[in-house]
Amino acid sequence: MSPLPRLLLLTDRRQLPAGRGLAATVAACHAAGLRAVVVREHDLSAPVRRALVARLSRLPGLTVLTSRLPDPSARGMHLAADQPVPSGATWWGRSCHDVAAVGRAAAEGARWATLSPYAASASKPGYGPALPASAFAGHPLPVLALGGVEPGTAAAAVDAGAHGVAVMGGVMRETDPAEAVARLLAEVGS
Repeated sequence: MSPLPRLLLLTDRRQLPAGRGLAATVAACHAAGLRAVVVREHDLSAPVRRALVARLSRLPGLTVLTSRLPDPSARGMHLAADQPVPSGATWWGRSCHDVAAVGRAAAEGARWATLSPYAASASKPGYGPALPASAFAGHPLPVLALGGVEPGTAAAAVDAGAHGVAVMGGVMRETDPAEAVARLLAEVGS
C-alpha cells in the first residue's frame, strides 16, 4: 500500500449544495489532486453504497477507504473510536479524540489515525473543545487533524506536527469543492 497522503477527504453527501452529486464531486476533487477518500454514507443501502465505493475505486490513483463497513472494492477501512478491528483487516485507521487513543490505535496495528477536534467544526457544532496544537505531534503513526479544517487553517495543523488533515465539511459545503482541495493541497503538500 502506498503511504497515506497528507489530505484525506471524508464524504457527507448531505452537506453538498443542492443538485451536486457525491460521485461527481469526488471525481472533480480527484482531478484537482485528491489521492484518498473515506466513503462514509452509512445510511445508504448496502448495494448502493457498494456501487458508490466501486465507482470511486475506478478513479486511477485514488485510495478509497470505507468508514466502519468493509467493502471488497475499498483498499482499507477507517474505524470508529471504539469499533473492534475486523478479523483479517490489514490496512486501517481509527478515529481518535485524545492522545492516549492514538497510542492505543498504534498498538492495535492502525496505519493512521484522525485526531479531533482540531478546531470548532461547522459539521459538528458544539463538539469540543479543540485539542491543543501539541496533541498532533510525536505519534508513532501518521495523525491527520480533523474537525474545523478548511482552506486557510490546514497549514497550521501540519506546522503543529500533524502528518496532514482530514476534511469533510470544508470541502463538501464549498461551492467549488475541487478548488478547495487544490487550496488544501497547496497548504499541506501531497
